[in-house]
Amino acid sequence: MDVILIELLAFLSNVIGLYVWVIIAGVVLSWLSAFNVINRSNRFVHLLGDFIFRITEPALRPIRNLLPNLGGIDISPVILILILWMVRGMVHGFIGKIA
Repeated sequence: MDVILIELLAFLSNVIGLYVWVIIAGVVLSWLSAFNVINRSNRFVHLLGDFIFRITEPALRPIRNLLPNLGGIDISPVILILILWMVRGMVHGFIGKIA
């Protein structure tokens, strides 16, 4: 039973790590789009941006609603990544206690 729980927690840790990379990819894609480095009318770029937006926006929107208006600066991805790192650290702590 402990082996299954450890594997499940390890999988959760990997999913959190992958989600952090998706958030980072979304930030980089938005920067590249804002500085006209990539063309958003390209079908692949549009599909990739739309996919990343749909995956990350449900987690970022509540954080954006809590933050004050900082002009054009959006720090919600940084806050979400910090929260995810804390959760991932807790998961690793649980794995350490079980193993």
